[in-house]
Amino acid sequence: MRKLIGTISALAVMATTAVHAETLKLVEVITSPERTEVLQGLVDEFEAANPGTEVEIVSLPWGQAFEKFATMVAGGDIPDVVEMPDRWAGIYKDRLVDLNDKIAGWEHGKTLTQKTVDMGRQTDGKSMRMIPYGFYLRALFYNKKLLEEAGVAAPPKTMEEFMTASKAVSELDGKYGYCLRGGPGGLNGWIMMAATMNGDNTFFDENGKSTLNQPGSVEGIQFLIDLYQNGYAPKDAVSWGFNEIVAGFYSGTCAFLDQDPDALIAVSERMEPEDFAVVPMPVGPGGKAFPTIGFAGWGMFDTTKDEDLSWKLIAHLSNPEANKTWAKRVGVIPIHEGAEQDPHFKTEQFAGWFETLNGEQYIPTVMPTYLEQFGYFADSIALETSQEALLGQISAQEVADQWAAFLTEEYGRWKEAQ
Repeated sequence: MRKLIGTISALAVMATTAVHAETLKLVEVITSPERTEVLQGLVDEFEAANPGTEVEIVSLPWGQAFEKFATMVAGGDIPDVVEMPDRWAGIYKDRLVDLNDKIAGWEHGKTLTQKTVDMGRQTDGKSMRMIPYGFYLRALFYNKKLLEEAGVAAPPKTMEEFMTASKAVSELDGKYGYCLRGGPGGLNGWIMMAATMNGDNTFFDENGKSTLNQPGSVEGIQFLIDLYQNGYAPKDAVSWGFNEIVAGFYSGTCAFLDQDPDALIAVSERMEPEDFAVVPMPVGPGGKAFPTIGFAGWGMFDTTKDEDLSWKLIAHLSNPEANKTWAKRVGVIPIHEGAEQDPHFKTEQFAGWFETLNGEQYIPTVMPTYLEQFGYFADSIALETSQEALLGQISAQEVADQWAAFLTEEYGRWKEAQ
């Protein structure tokens, strides 16, 4: 009888657990097999610490993530937690829970760097719509062997040297100077070149007009067009995304790659450390470079059925140890104070990024992701028009004018709402 009662009690506990079991949906949008594996490991830890909770990971391919995620939300298939790129934040800011109060009561809230807090509040300067999980900062990878073979004595420090070195490498049989990102996610390159040649990374002037069609900015856009049309980048680079440009570098097809620390993962696995290095982006005529700095993070939709549990998941993914694990494996600069002292980040491989952060001539550029339609601009308008320019269908001036008109209108709309 006691055994029977014990069995009934055990079944009752199981039934109760089943009734209270929670399933959270987590959508990742900057997807790769390696990233998903790391994310799954962190989620497994969360599930183990929260019995009865299951987390369903939905992985969207980055090339179609913007459209696919928008379709999910529009159709009511809304996740509890989402990997939110900075340039999408303006679109979804009214649907994301403000995390200020939750972070204030979080045991690790006080160790978040000020940059992390500022970026998380970027949409309006007050509401923390996500916790960034790390930062992407552009620097220049270069292939030492290809430069030596092409007779280039040192990595380029100026835009003029960059063009000259790209030309020299492209004269080698089957080799090219630059791994151009002409496909999805390529806007950063265009913005960097425009700002560097213009000598200024201010997006809007005192009258609220976009600076992207100022003469210097047009020169920067033309610079990338010339690299491509002169044959200093592979012909199919017009459609290359992240995976293609990184493969173009580690395969030895191109000598130069401008990328964030996340590219180190694939490059380091396939190249010997003595065969490549990372330096700051070349400076323009004004003696300054304006590498883009971006981020992504974890956000919570206001439709979640269990806000406390969704926050627990975000807090778990964002705690110092989990964040360091994530940062090391996906290639971002961590979000908690003191993380830079970890031996992983004190290596020669990260020298180019830390030199960029510490050099006065390198001024990080923050995209105007606070604009509601910036995500649409980056992933649709800019992609289509920049490809048309590379193919010679429209001019650099036409690209600049179209971009400036759109952003000026968006900025005016944003200002009115403030």
